[in-house]
Amino acid sequence: MMTGWYAKRAPDRSGKAVIAVTLLALLLVAAVPVALLAGLVLIILGHVVGGLALSGGSVLAAGLAVALAGMSGMRHLRKLLSGGSFRVVRLNGSQYTDVAEPEDRDYANVLELDRSEYTELR
Repeated sequence: MMTGWYAKRAPDRSGKAVIAVTLLALLLVAAVPVALLAGLVLIILGHVVGGLALSGGSVLAAGLAVALAGMSGMRHLRKLLSGGSFRVVRLNGSQYTDVAEPEDRDYANVLELDRSEYTELR
């Protein structure tokens, strides 16, 4: 049944934290152009240090938030994969049941070309 799947779909506490950090990073990245414009206006009005601080601080804050969101997201993903919640299994060629290919490669509608009969396109 699918009831276990639907119960597992709701994010836990660490999942909610990853979502919150990601949203914060998105908001800070979206605010960078506004901060750069405000910093430019401050520089034009004569407040050079304040304009540079505003511009640099906004870029630095957005960069740190994106890095934090990436690190916490990767940590959360590793935690999910290492736990028993997802069954990740590497398949070999014999375990693909949905692909029905003959073992002897005796295809009916395949024309085999010699190397001299085709050219490489670039």
